[in-house]
Formats: sequence, C-alpha cells, structure tokens
Amino acid sequence: MTTVEEALAIHQLLIDKFGGASGVRDQNALESAIHRPHKTFGGQDLYPEPTEKAAAIIESIVSNHPFIDGNKRTGYVLMRLTLLSKHMDIEATQEEKYKFVIDIASGKLKFEEIRNWMKSKVIEAKP
Repeated sequence: MTTVEEALAIHQLLIDKFGGASGVRDQNALESAIHRPHKTFGGQDLYPEPTEKAAAIIESIVSNHPFIDGNKRTGYVLMRLTLLSKHMDIEATQEEKYKFVIDIASGKLKFEEIRNWMKSKVIEAKP
C-alpha cells in the first residue's frame, strides 16, 4: 500500500523532473485517494483485484486533483506502482497511455472503463 508520504515524494520527484508547481491543493482528497484502493465494507475488500486497486487510485488522483499540478502524471505512476507491486504491468503505446489518462481527466472514463482498459493491457511484469 502506498502511503501519503510516498505519494508526496513521488509527486515531488515528477515535478522536479518534468516541471510544474509542487504542493498539495487538497490534503483530504489526497488521503482519500491513497486509502480508497484498500477500503472495505462488512469485512469485504471493495477493490479485491490489483486492476481494481490501480483503477481506484488513478481515478481518484486524476479526477479529484489533490495536487496543485502534476495530478495526471502522479496518478499514472501510482497506478503503475500498484500493478507492479503485484507483478503486473501495462503494455500499451505512449499514445494509448496518453489518451487513457486524458480520457480519465476529461471524465470520459470512469472506474469500470478504467478497470476494463487496464485488464486489456495488463501483462506479467518482467523481473
């Protein structure tokens, strides 16, 4: 599970490397996004599959904009780290990945479509 502190560090690394404004716009939205993939109800995991956990985190970060800048980049990296932690990765072209993230940001893709896109692109991660 990614912690809020790890998400902040990843965000800062991305801002330092690619530019933009650092900082958190909404701390509650950030905490909610980080914890969402691990939510339960009645003892049941709401997002039991790795692709569901990854879909939950990218949707929450990209759609709710907890950071001042770099939400799409940070959301994508957190999604990918979630998959990699389960020995999975995404196999897609740069154009497909770009369109995927932009479609989430514009509201064209919601949780189910995000999860389905990932399921169609997921591969076993190389060691």
